Amino acid sequence: MANSRAYTEAPVEKTSAWKDFLALIKIGIVNSNLITIFTGLWLALHFSGERFLLNIDTILYTLAGAALIIAGSCALNNYIDRDIDPLMERTKGRPTVTGKVTPKKVAFLGFGFIGLGTLALLMTTITATVIALVGAFSYVVVYTMWSKRRLVSNTVIGSFSGAVPPLIGWAAVDPSLDIMAWSLFLIMFFWQPPHFYALAIRRVEEYRAAGIPMLPVVKGFEVTKKHTYAWVIALFPLPFLLTSLGTPFLILATLLNIGWVATGIYASRKKDELKWATAMFVYSLQYMTILFVAMVLVTLI
Repeated sequence: MANSRAYTEAPVEKTSAWKDFLALIKIGIVNSNLITIFTGLWLALHFSGERFLLNIDTILYTLAGAALIIAGSCALNNYIDRDIDPLMERTKGRPTVTGKVTPKKVAFLGFGFIGLGTLALLMTTITATVIALVGAFSYVVVYTMWSKRRLVSNTVIGSFSGAVPPLIGWAAVDPSLDIMAWSLFLIMFFWQPPHFYALAIRRVEEYRAAGIPMLPVVKGFEVTKKHTYAWVIALFPLPFLLTSLGTPFLILATLLNIGWVATGIYASRKKDELKWATAMFVYSLQYMTILFVAMVLVTLI
């Protein structure tokens, strides 16, 4: 209770209504997912021999629909977590905590955006729509409402919803979901645990205060680091499912994987767990962006 009171009464930076809105929908998550959605779209168009400009309507409906569903799911996440967000430094300024937006409005925004996104995606394919809604259910119900507060494996369970976006993009063009589409899903799935384990180490005391059983809270830093390396190593063979993208891509992906392990080994020499986690977290963001952008670029060469 002492921690809760301290966090709640701490001064909160004043924000504009627009910034509060962006915080509610977690715009950073929306933007990063748009990269993987677009990559799925682009590769499906490329390998099915479809022209980009002739399918601009499908592209816009897919990006808008998926973005709305993701934003709505994030708003519902904020609604559900409003009891624990005051306990964490990085979330105590959310409008659901400061009281600038009522819970009822947040819930309305969340369900409203999911509804609008569903209508937009229905303009593409049923498959893309179903995948997006399954992803939303997985994130809001399976992860946020169930596993996040109960299981140390919550990060792995939450990785399913985070791996869905490229499938949405692909399915909007090709509902049959080629093996390449599932390869993108696997890459995103295996990328997330090491990404979030690094974040969890950086914010371990906040998660401990909020009672969230993240791996470093329950098992400690050393076990978390071993799990992180294991997930990164598991990424090594996955790019070879994308041989259609050519040798230059495979070389780049392999170098990125080696670089992730090397970053961890080098950062460990500093004997500072927080610096190690920061280095791994920053690298994970660069890894995802470079890898998925490269998938698009190699098809243009």
